[in-house]
This record gives sequence, C-alpha cells and structure tokens, in this order.
Amino acid sequence: MKNSNITFRLIVFNFLEFAVWGAYLTSLGRYLGNIGMGPNIKWFYAMQGIVSIFMPALLGILADKYMQAQKVFALCHGLAGAFMLAAGFYCMSAGDAVAFSTLFTLYSFSVAFFMPTIALGNSVCYKTLEVNGKDPVKDYPPIRVFGTVGFICSMLVTNFLVIDGKALQDSYTQLLSSGILSIVLCIYSFTMPQCPIEKKENASLAESLGLKAFTLFKDRQFAIFFIFSMLLGASLQVTNGYANTFLESFSGDPRLADTFAVKNSNALISLSQASETLCILLIPFFMKRFGIKKVMLIAMFAWVFRFGFFGLGQPDMPGVLFFILSCIVYGVAFDFFNISGSLYVNENTSKDITSSAQGLFMLMTNGLGASIGTLAAGAVVDACVYNAATPSWSNAWYIFAAYSLVVGIAFAFLFKEPKKKAE
Repeated sequence: MKNSNITFRLIVFNFLEFAVWGAYLTSLGRYLGNIGMGPNIKWFYAMQGIVSIFMPALLGILADKYMQAQKVFALCHGLAGAFMLAAGFYCMSAGDAVAFSTLFTLYSFSVAFFMPTIALGNSVCYKTLEVNGKDPVKDYPPIRVFGTVGFICSMLVTNFLVIDGKALQDSYTQLLSSGILSIVLCIYSFTMPQCPIEKKENASLAESLGLKAFTLFKDRQFAIFFIFSMLLGASLQVTNGYANTFLESFSGDPRLADTFAVKNSNALISLSQASETLCILLIPFFMKRFGIKKVMLIAMFAWVFRFGFFGLGQPDMPGVLFFILSCIVYGVAFDFFNISGSLYVNENTSKDITSSAQGLFMLMTNGLGASIGTLAAGAVVDACVYNAATPSWSNAWYIFAAYSLVVGIAFAFLFKEPKKKAE
C-alpha cells in the first residue's frame, strides 16, 4: 500500500537520524581535550571507522535476507542509545576522574550499533520511495536535506545550551542528548512502512550470507570506485575530530580567546552542514549531467580547499574568512562524495543486494577509509602539535590538503565511469 505522507515520514526519519550524530560528532574532541584526553581523540573517531568495517555489512545482510530493514534500523538505535546514555551517566558520576577505558568501551559499543544505521537508513529510504513509485535519485536528496538540518540543530543546541554553567560542547551532557534522541528514533522507526525483503529460492551459500555484494569487485572499474571511496573516506573524520579542538586551542591567546570562532566553535563549524543543505539539492543535476566520476573529482578537490583554508585561517578578521570558506566548500566535499556515491551504488546494483552493497560502500568509506585516515591524521597531529617543540596546526592541515590533492589526481587518471549494472 502506498503511503500518501511518505515524504514527510522520511523527512522526520532523516532529521532524527542525523540529529543523533550531530549532538556529539563535532564537539566530542573538545570535551575530551577538556578532560585531558586530547592525545586519545584519534581513537574515539577511529573507532567509528573500525566498527564500520564489519557492522554495516553484517546488518546489511540481515536487512537484505532475514529482517525488514526498518526493524533492523530500530533495534540498532535502541542499543546505540542505551550505550550512549550509559557513557553519559558514567561521565556524570566520575566527575573529573573519567577513565579512558570505561568511557571508550561504552562509546565503542554505542557507535558499533549507530554506524550501520547510516547505510541502513539509506536502504530504508530508497526501498520506501521505490515502493511508493518515486525515483530515489530525484526524490531522495530533498528529503536528505532535512537530515543535515537535524545535524545543524543538534550542533547549535550543543553549542549554545548551557547546563550547570557549561555548554553541552564542553560537557558529557552531549552524550546524554545523543542517547535520548537515539531512543526516540528507535521508537519512531517501528512505525515506518515495511521494507520488502528480497528472498531468492535455491540461493547459493554466498547469496544466503549476503556476500554477493563483494562480487562487485570483479568489475575492474567498480573495484577502483570502491578503492578510491576508501581513500577519500580517509578525509571524512579529520575535521570532525580535530576542527573544534583546533579552534579551542586559540583560547590560550588572550587576544583571540573571546572571538566568536573560539567561544562558539561548534556554531561556526555548523556552517559546514548549512552548506550541505544547499549542495544536496545540486546532486540530481550534477549526477545526471556529469556522472559519478566528475562528481567525485569535484569532491576530492573540494577536500583540498577544505583543509587548506583551515591551515590559512585565524579566529579574528580577516583570517576567520578562511574558516568560513572552508565550511562553505565542505558541503561539496562531503555531499558530492557521500550522497552521490550511495546513490550510484543503489542505481548500479541488483535489488537483492541493495542493503549489502550499501554496507560495502559504508565499509570502504566510513570503515576502512575513516579508521585508517583518522589514525593517520592523529599521527600527523601528534607530530605537528602535541609532540612538536613548536606546535603548528597549519602544517597538519596542509599535509591533509596535499593528501587529498594526490588522491584526486590519481582518480582522474585511473577511473572510468562503469556501465550501469542494475537490472
């Protein structure tokens, strides 16, 4: 049965999904720095990538073969929310004596169940739109915009809401707000329309286990697409983990400590997500007009400017304009890669492996790419900032920009747009 208000239902679904993430993703590094865990920031963000290596693929198999995708999504959010609430309550009880091992363990279990929901959420939206006679390439991006709106709203609440004399971005309360939102989304997801399960009679063992998606690597160009997705995915968590910490580092300079960029760093960074809302709407045009290769190339070179502008910026005028420019190009860097890549996978894989293929894309980008990239970025920051005789955040940002430039040039020479694989 087709649902007449399905667009509104999916808007709420996406809003809540990314509000959960926005509550802590860009501010967790600042809180960790405040409690003396600055050198461990890389491990918290790398864990999001590590769990994405296997959890999205496993739960994608479950959603393809055995349980409706919206129910798997709901269960994941229930568990993610419970563990995030546990992490927040632990920090509240521990006060100034937060132990890395306890916080990291609870946080790791939470993100292990949250990260698969990104790919599962895509599958839920695509399947629901198709069942209701809509075109995902055309109709999904305007819906996905509201996910970014949810992310921005969470970021602004985290920046400006003060509890017990501390803004959420400086406190464990950001973990509690994320956990609460996750539980709300868990309940809401059980009310979503049912997603069909693509069952196949006399399926092979590989098909039964959901491993058919890995056969996409047999296509040379599809394999190159996934490999470069991993290389570009290495850039995804760098600014999430370190941008807020970088801006907060200027608070040690009396001349810059009271600037807006330092005191309200999360609000400044939210301009990146505001840029996303505009860039998402450009995706249908760019995908149909230019194809996945040119769209991904645009994203790769946008990452060069994203990092480069951070290296050039300062919290006061006119240097703060470079931070603003970095936030503007982020929308292109993120959306033209993440959203377009996900749509491309959906359009070029058969319906019986849609969720598993999305899980594979997630594995390569937010899994292998983000985990390796975050740990490598952490090593760069350690060398340029934490362990340097003369700390220089600018040098770190320029290294990240140079990496993105090399990846973009290599992609331009090696990748040819694959032919459409969908039935």
